[in-house]
Amino acid sequence: MRHHRRALRTLDCGFRRGLSSISMQTSAPQSRLQFGPLNLGILGAAALALAAGYVLLAQGSTTAAPILLVLGYCVLLPLGLIL
Repeated sequence: MRHHRRALRTLDCGFRRGLSSISMQTSAPQSRLQFGPLNLGILGAAALALAAGYVLLAQGSTTAAPILLVLGYCVLLPLGLIL
């Protein structure tokens, strides 16, 4: 019985120590993704290029649709996220 109480006491102290270290962290880490007007404009252009590409693809386009989809996915979307 003594061993059981000692183990619980040790666990309780460790738990309280953990809570005090958590409560000391007051500032949350800031996100690295902060989108400005340039990012939003490029991401908007990517959304338009993708939408137009899928519309043209549904109509049977074999040249303009793939170009717009590649432009949207491989150029504009990454640029909008990186810049």
